Formats: sequence, C-alpha cells, structure tokens
Amino acid sequence: MAQPLRTSLVDGVAVAIRQLVGPMPGLVTWYGQQEAHHLAYFAALQQLRLVTCTERENRILDLQGELARSTGWWWVTDDVCVMSERPTTLHTEPTPNAANGELRMHHSTEPAVQFSDGTGTFVLHGTAVPDWVICDPSVGRISTERNAEIRRCAIERIGWDTFVRSARLRLVDRADDPGNVGQSLELYATPRGWTGRGRILLTANGSLERDGTRRRYGLAVPSHFTSALDAAGWTYGVAGRDYTRLARRT
Repeated sequence: MAQPLRTSLVDGVAVAIRQLVGPMPGLVTWYGQQEAHHLAYFAALQQLRLVTCTERENRILDLQGELARSTGWWWVTDDVCVMSERPTTLHTEPTPNAANGELRMHHSTEPAVQFSDGTGTFVLHGTAVPDWVICDPSVGRISTERNAEIRRCAIERIGWDTFVRSARLRLVDRADDPGNVGQSLELYATPRGWTGRGRILLTANGSLERDGTRRRYGLAVPSHFTSALDAAGWTYGVAGRDYTRLARRT
C-alpha cells in the first residue's frame, strides 16, 4: 500500500526538487516528505488492525505525520534544526500503465514544482527539463543538447516532423509501414554533435489519439541500419522481412 506513494514521492517529487540543489560534497543526513510512505505503511497496518502500537509509538507517529504535513526537507544537528519550506505548487499526472495509481510530475506550460520564492523545476511527463524546453525550444538548442531524454522532450514540444525538416536531417530510407496503413517509416541520420552515432526512425503510432490524429514520434536505432523496414523490425525484435508481414500494429 505504501509502495505507490513511495514511487510518486521518491522517484517524482524528490527527483524534481533535487534539480534545484547544487552538488553537495560529502553525505548530508536529511529527512523530508519523501519519507511519508513509511507513515502511510504504519497507518495502513493500524487501520487493518494488523498491528497495535503503544502510546509512545503512536506519539512518535503523530509527530512524524505533523512534520510531513508542516515542512519540507529538514536537517537536525545537536544544537540546530534547519527546516525548508514545502513547495507551494505540485503538478502531477497518472503514470501510464501504473498498477497502483502512481503519479509522476508533469505540467506542459508551467513549473511542475514551485516554491514561494518563485524557484521551480519544469517537468514533462516525469522528466525534469531546463526551462528552454518549455519556453523556447529550438533546433539549435536541441542539436547541442547532450542529454537524450531532454532532447526527446524538446523535439516532442515542436513536433518530430518540424524538427526533421528544420534540422535538415539526411533521409536514409523511406518505406510504407505494412502494419499501419497510410503511414510511412522514415530513417534519418542523426545530427552532428549528438552523443552516439545512431539513427532516427520516424514513425506513427498504431492507434489514434483522442482527437483522431496519429502521433508521430522518433525512435533511436543503431547506425548500421540502411533500411527503414529493418530498423522498424529491430524495435520489435524481428527481422525486416518478418515485419513486412505484420497485419496491424498497435
């Protein structure tokens, strides 16, 4: 029961907030809201009558719960306790295919995590990104970005077709998509400056979006591919000749 909350907090909120903190030498012992899943675990045990706590244990749990509701990360020494403010804004969305309702950080136009002093972190579908990805994505910035996940997020902001056209990527091969009637597969060489010398397979989703369109997206494939069909087959773990017999792709 506590695991979904742990995933949402530790892999979501805590990761986003760490983007605002510079590198720290040594080990810092801190406590914070990302430990709230422990409180949820003990609360569930008590509600299900699987455990009975002593008065002292209940008092400790109450104090920890009050801390989680009242402050952000906090550090304790012998003489001083340093406490940080909680975020004033948290934007989330359901994690796709999550088994237990896990959430991930996301907002398409504003910082997904923001504090009262105006500092915040932009997060797209769980990936923390620089502000330019949201506010001013450009082919130039994308082409010099070394982080593959940030590149992907920025490209999806402007659209893969727009990026391919504006970046003037070299077309290696094009073929009809046998499992996606009316759609094509396009294999492109990656721009100079990208880490790795793979290639990009531009394809369309096999199912329709809510607005009736098909989302176009790029997949990273090894650089030795010269056939779009072979590259598409590789993403499914089959040879290109087997992919050509695909009746329908979802």
